[in-house]
Amino acid sequence: MTSLVRFIIPYISVVSITVKHFYRMPKVGINGFGRIGRLFLRAALAKNVDVVAINEPFADTKYVAYLFKHDSTHGRFYGNVCPEDKCLTIDKKKISVFQVVSMASCTTNCLAPLAKVIHDNFGIAEGLMTTVHAVTLSQKVIDGMAKKAWRDGRSAMCNIIPASTGAARAVGMVIPELQGKLTGMAFRVPVPTASVVDLTIRICKPTDYEKIKCAVKEAAEGSMCGILGYTEEDIVSTDIIGSPYSSIFDANAGIMLNENFVKLISWYDNEAGYANRLADFVQFVKKKDDESACAPKKPECPPKPPDCGKK
Repeated sequence: MTSLVRFIIPYISVVSITVKHFYRMPKVGINGFGRIGRLFLRAALAKNVDVVAINEPFADTKYVAYLFKHDSTHGRFYGNVCPEDKCLTIDKKKISVFQVVSMASCTTNCLAPLAKVIHDNFGIAEGLMTTVHAVTLSQKVIDGMAKKAWRDGRSAMCNIIPASTGAARAVGMVIPELQGKLTGMAFRVPVPTASVVDLTIRICKPTDYEKIKCAVKEAAEGSMCGILGYTEEDIVSTDIIGSPYSSIFDANAGIMLNENFVKLISWYDNEAGYANRLADFVQFVKKKDDESACAPKKPECPPKPPDCGKK
């Protein structure tokens, strides 16, 4: 038996050293710090899983730390949890905390500026939006199988295809006063890019079309310069290809039934316009990061209190 042990032990040592040398803890990020996300972090800290980032768009680091430390069902976490500006320190381990945000869709970016101008000046009681939208990568070149709506499987290059869109409802997320007041649909048409929004609304404050045009033009030349455009030219879709604007109000295309009911038209390059807003947003985030970096640093987290009542 002794001889057998002497024979095995050297090989066990070699295997142990080899595993220790090559093993690397998996690095993971947690997307959403809800019930499962918080319990996963507890489990990961007890195992060989390296959590390096948390995305939680709805809470700051102080609240994230509070929720992680206190759990009515699973009990208190007794480690040292310290919230900092952009990270969470748990027992000397730093975990970056991010707030990943959505830029919504190109159609939402076209509709929202126009809807805001109209709502701020005249009030929107309710409305319907239709976007006549260029083809997208998800569509079929020839007829094929569709995962959801059957019409989505028809040839994009041969048809005008009705489709769903959440663009109008998404406007309510950035303009809370319009929550539940707008909805819409899309028609996919066989052009490579350049789309147009048809917004039909009932407004609260009686007005005429000239006043609507003036309000949009004023915003396009002022607070929304570079985002909302204004034109009185008789343009067509190819005329706005490559435009950096999110929304180009077509003053000559709108119509009004009465002083409370109007149809407004706004063009957008669904590729170039959206790409420019993404670039603007990156610059905005960088500016906010720089401002945060220049802010006074918070004091180090104090040591944790005694574990009174620890189970």
